[in-house]
Amino acid sequence: MPDLKIVFTDMSSPLGDMIAGASDTGVCFLEWHDRGGVERILKRVEKRYKTTPVLSNVTNPHLIQLEKELTEYFDGRRRVFDVSIDVHGTPFQKIIWDQLMDIPYGETRSYGQLAKLVGKPGGMRAVGRANGSNYLSIIIPCHRVIESSGGLGGYGGKLWRKKRLLELEGSLGESFI
Repeated sequence: MPDLKIVFTDMSSPLGDMIAGASDTGVCFLEWHDRGGVERILKRVEKRYKTTPVLSNVTNPHLIQLEKELTEYFDGRRRVFDVSIDVHGTPFQKIIWDQLMDIPYGETRSYGQLAKLVGKPGGMRAVGRANGSNYLSIIIPCHRVIESSGGLGGYGGKLWRKKRLLELEGSLGESFI
C-alpha cells in the first residue's frame, strides 16, 4: 500500500451532497457529507488506507463512472453498480460487505439473517458494526439491512435517507409506514 494514491471529489445527489474517493484500482469511499463532516470522513479514510486523499477535478476514471452510475441509480435506471471498487477492511468486514452486495435491489435482509449466512448466529451486533464500517454507501448497499422486527435499524447516512433509498428501490413494506 505504500504507493496508494486516493483522489476525492464532491458529488451531488437528490438526497444530499456526497464525497467520493478512488484509487487507480477503484472507488474507495462514497459517504454523505453530513456523516460526521468532510474533514472527519477524510481522516477516517486516511487512517484506513494509510494515505492522505487529494482533492481531484474528477479525472479519475472510476469517479467519472461512479458519478454516471449514481445518476442512473437515482433516476431508477440502474439496479447494480459496475464501477470497480477498492475496499480495505478486516476479513470479517469484507465477508459482510460481500453479503451486502449479494442483497438484490428491491430486497432487504435482517442483521440476524446476515449473521446466520456467515455462520455466526447470534452475531447481529458484529454484523451491525461491520455494516456501519462500510465506506461505500449505496454501492455496498448497507441500507438494505433492517431489523428482524421490520424496523429500519440504524444507518450512518441518517434514517430518513435509508427510508428514501428503500422507497426508491421499492422494498418498503407496511412495517415502515
